[in-house]
Amino acid sequence: MDARGRANAILRATLALADPGLRVSYLSGVLLEVDVAALGRALDVLCARAEQAEEPAREVLVSLVDALNREGAEDLVQLLREEAVGASLLSLERLIRQPLLLSRPPEAPPEETRPPDYGRGRPLTLGERKALARRPNRETLERLLLDPHPHVIRGLLRNPRLTEDDVVRLAARRPNRTAVLAEIARSTKWIHRGRVRLAVILNPDTAVEIAGPISGLLVRQELRLVAESTHVSPVIRALCLEHLERRPPGEGAREPGGRGDPLQ
Repeated sequence: MDARGRANAILRATLALADPGLRVSYLSGVLLEVDVAALGRALDVLCARAEQAEEPAREVLVSLVDALNREGAEDLVQLLREEAVGASLLSLERLIRQPLLLSRPPEAPPEETRPPDYGRGRPLTLGERKALARRPNRETLERLLLDPHPHVIRGLLRNPRLTEDDVVRLAARRPNRTAVLAEIARSTKWIHRGRVRLAVILNPDTAVEIAGPISGLLVRQELRLVAESTHVSPVIRALCLEHLERRPPGEGAREPGGRGDPLQ
């Protein structure tokens, strides 16, 4: 099967699944099962179509980014990155590029960072905080949003009482923990919301390996906003400008993250 045929097969199979989680699981399986060289060529075709605002390809790209950002996918992404560079797969390379960065000081482990006061008269264990995240009242939820541990945030992001405004506020907080922002980026429930997506990529504490693929999902207005932000890493701003050059002019007619946004 040639690259175009494989890309079409991946597109059809992904769109046949209505549930976002099933789409990500399917693509995660494809990433593991298909030869890296053949997979890279097919994904490059899909990425090139998405860059030209073909809505089916953009819809698949959303789930592909989720699969690439999954915890534990780092080694596979590196293999694809090497394939993209070696075979000049330019559209795929833009999506998974690993920019060279100045080193930044490592974060303290979340276990060593003081959690918020939960009003119990004593520090709560991690297990207790994770249990609270599954069924908080509004007062407890406000405190959970300040918790430094990504496992607590992961549970909170699945809670039906959490609102989009809460997640935007969490994603926009500065300074923030890179691991917390990564949990938001991996939440298929929230990262597809335009406001959340922008808050994550505009936060200077978001890791570039997370922000890079997300930038491939942005439409023209969003790309311009990130490229003009002085708080964002220069390498992410440059990547957004590169994406912007390849977006068709008519793409900006929809409001990003709004009712007409296919990434919702």
